[in-house]
Amino acid sequence: MNNALLLLSGPALALSASAATPLFARDRRVQIWALCSLLALSGVATAVSGMAGLLSPPKTAVLPLGLPRMPMHLRLDALAGFFQVVIGFSVVSAAVYSVGYLRPMAKDRSLTPLGVFLSLFVLGMQGVTLANDAYTFMVFWELMSVTSYFLVVFEHENEANRKAGFLYLLMAHLGGLLILGGFAVLYAAERSFEFDVMRAAELSPLWASMAFLLAGFGFGMKAGVVPLHAWLPEAHPVAPSNASALMSGVMIKVAIFGFLRVVWDLVGLEQGAWWWGGVVLAAGSSSSVSGILLALQQHDLKRLLAYSSVENIGIIVIGLGLAMIFSHFEYQDLAALGIVASLYHTLNHSLFKGLLFMGAGAVLHGAHNRDMEQMGGLIRRMPYTAALFLVGCVSISALPPFNGFVSEWLTFQAALMAPKLTGTILSALIPFSAAMLALAGALAATCFVKVFGVVFQGTPRSRSAAESHEVDRWMLSGMAIPALLCVLLGVFPVWVIRLIDAVPIALIQTSLGGLIAEGGWLWLTPIAPERASYSPLIVMAVSLSAGFAAFFMYRRGRPVRRAPIWSCGHPNLNPRMQYTATSFSQPLRHIFSNIYRPLEKSLRVDHGHILQVKQVRYSVHVQDLAWNYLYAPVRQFTAWATQAVDWLHARRIHGHLALIFATLLILMSLLV
Repeated sequence: MNNALLLLSGPALALSASAATPLFARDRRVQIWALCSLLALSGVATAVSGMAGLLSPPKTAVLPLGLPRMPMHLRLDALAGFFQVVIGFSVVSAAVYSVGYLRPMAKDRSLTPLGVFLSLFVLGMQGVTLANDAYTFMVFWELMSVTSYFLVVFEHENEANRKAGFLYLLMAHLGGLLILGGFAVLYAAERSFEFDVMRAAELSPLWASMAFLLAGFGFGMKAGVVPLHAWLPEAHPVAPSNASALMSGVMIKVAIFGFLRVVWDLVGLEQGAWWWGGVVLAAGSSSSVSGILLALQQHDLKRLLAYSSVENIGIIVIGLGLAMIFSHFEYQDLAALGIVASLYHTLNHSLFKGLLFMGAGAVLHGAHNRDMEQMGGLIRRMPYTAALFLVGCVSISALPPFNGFVSEWLTFQAALMAPKLTGTILSALIPFSAAMLALAGALAATCFVKVFGVVFQGTPRSRSAAESHEVDRWMLSGMAIPALLCVLLGVFPVWVIRLIDAVPIALIQTSLGGLIAEGGWLWLTPIAPERASYSPLIVMAVSLSAGFAAFFMYRRGRPVRRAPIWSCGHPNLNPRMQYTATSFSQPLRHIFSNIYRPLEKSLRVDHGHILQVKQVRYSVHVQDLAWNYLYAPVRQFTAWATQAVDWLHARRIHGHLALIFATLLILMSLLV
């Protein structure tokens, strides 16, 4: 009973939030308080149960729900516990943020659909991580997918929302079918849907690889791994910002959990081939570079953040690929390092990406715009939002001493051990992936310099930016929670890694704790002190000291001198003379033109003479090659196949009955 209470407290509160939302529909103020309070409590309970999963032996429970002779089996182990912590932290911050975010929205429309589906969405994510049989897993997986679809199309009067929702639902169900195929392979081996039985299944190399590929493509589609990412930059920007923070910060990580659960835990790496890790590593490398290259060219703030999620999923997948490779060649310590690096970045990304999406929602509330070309100067009108958003930008750029640096540094430390794999093709692939990771890190820093500079610095480029205002305390508090955790996870990584270390112990029976903490809590030593070490507290102390020293040396008690900036001799300064999001990224667009394939158009209007320019208009559109080379051909083939069988729909009732009869005969012949 205690196990059931621990496992079900978070989901029960999320279900209560869903039930309470329509009950208080007449008083929307009370409705918001009930929804957000129950969601916050659900997040706290989920985080607490997750910590219990990391610190104690696995706990199980059986619910008398579901199909006859097929109850729901639940299990809270170290792997589930870690992802419960990730879900819990994000849900708490999103719930606090939603108190302020939903109030203005409540004046124009009913919040009941949003509250119901948001709560059920949280319930679905919690249930996936706790599932201990394929039936329960797929029920909660589909609940997560369907409810997030309704969040995407919440503002259904916009055509972009409907198109994004259709694409997302299509790819979500295709991914679900692939995952179901992976479970079917495991079911065929032991004739049971229970994970405890599937773990004992012995698969041939062919069927093990089939399960790996089905699970990899299915979960990769939900995670947004290139080239299966097409839905992500379409769906995440159009959803409400509190839902976007959970979708990009948590939901795509649930797909990482599913991959670990099926491939690592149920199938088992001991049944895997050497090329499994190579495929995962290649997918992660392409995602990290492709995602940030496409993010750099966006001028829609939320769309940019969505493409950035593709990059960070790539970093997580790189860590998993390294761990799979090292585990296959029996370098278990290095495999544990890859797992820890990947999971640390999973936690980090859930925090700073949730913070950035909530910051984008605050900008949308304050400036009523998400087009960066129309922003500028918001730091003067939204100073607290700007400060919190800056924490997210520095964290995602992997700059010390913030949390993003720690996980990427650990990933590099694992990649630099490639020379141990002597005489294999993977020893050449891993350094290449490390180079791609370094390139992605540099481009990410460039991308978020652009974001913060164009959005918050300079002068306003539109009336909406000039009239922007700071958001309320609830929204600021919701952003402050992940901002504070970004700092703490960057300054005290050793303590966090000691908790995460329970996951590699459960998956590959190898602990990394002794190596990580060899230098004490002050020094992070992932391999050996003489090879590499990092002290975030010392880095922070030196950075703060240098900053204060420079500040006092510059000021010396003198007031700040303000004067007009130099304008190259032009008499009238105006906002159009600033860098825009498009112009900032132009050099990289030129360097990577073979990847971007930009479509540029310019229109020039003269005053009757070529030297007297009246107006110049310039536009550029960057292509996502996945659309051109993967999705467009599939759509064309589908249209052709539909037309080819269109004659079937024109048949009379006798023709349809004949087809049904032929189908029954074929099925009966297969069963005999």
